[in-house]
Amino acid sequence: MTGEESLRPQSLLLTFLGDQVLGRDVCVYSGSVIDVFERAGVGEQATRSTLTRMVNRGLLRRQREGRRMYFGLTEHARAVLRDGELRIWHTGAVNRDWDGTWTLLGFSLPESWQRQRHDLRSKLTWSGFGPLFSGLWIAPGEVDVAELVAELGLSAHVKVFRAHADVGMDIGAMIEETWQLPELAARYEEFTQRWQGRESPRPQPEDALVLRLRLHTEWLRIIRGDPRLPVKHLPDDWPAERAEKTFRTVHDRLTPLAREAARRLLDLVPVRSDQA
Repeated sequence: MTGEESLRPQSLLLTFLGDQVLGRDVCVYSGSVIDVFERAGVGEQATRSTLTRMVNRGLLRRQREGRRMYFGLTEHARAVLRDGELRIWHTGAVNRDWDGTWTLLGFSLPESWQRQRHDLRSKLTWSGFGPLFSGLWIAPGEVDVAELVAELGLSAHVKVFRAHADVGMDIGAMIEETWQLPELAARYEEFTQRWQGRESPRPQPEDALVLRLRLHTEWLRIIRGDPRLPVKHLPDDWPAERAEKTFRTVHDRLTPLAREAARRLLDLVPVRSDQA
């Protein structure tokens, strides 16, 4: 399954909202979302179901204007989307500024707590941690996990430390043992190969809007799954920098056309305080 085929409607919708709604104090007409998503290969029913599901999850709010229903962001959605912006445009895919600090997290849970153990491991992986040993996980830099642990109700079962490796420690070997570098490298390589072919010819504006939507969604999924390990301890041919250059090149090329299409296709209205 290719990266494009496996993109979930909710991931696409979050990207769409981050691009077209975040920071603008507007709501978008459901029909506009359906139109754009049909061009991206997502059917009307799937789009409507995704909008409803995101309302129920507290990510979207409804605003009625006459007979039309519009959707705007909640504060929770804004926080999620701002985090995505930060990862794409500021944090980036290559960690050149690592100061040698590691975050160590140890946990001990009762054997019967299978679900809690699974949830903790999933969230730790999402936050850049890898399993150094079964109950001891490690991440590069200073990672604040207090909120994550508190949300799971596991604060009493988790201990967090900041640490530096001892002299003579083979950090490169530790990284290879702790994280699945070949899988991550393959994702970057596949992204580069897929999107380098999109640099020409010039697409139609509507196609550029859809391509840019997929580009952002794919890229964010990859870098959110990247623990941002220090580049000095990664293989010399690490493909993240090439992939990031490809992302920025294609993004810059598609953006003027995508904006032209968005101005023509999207029905936006100001957020009303009485429905905020």
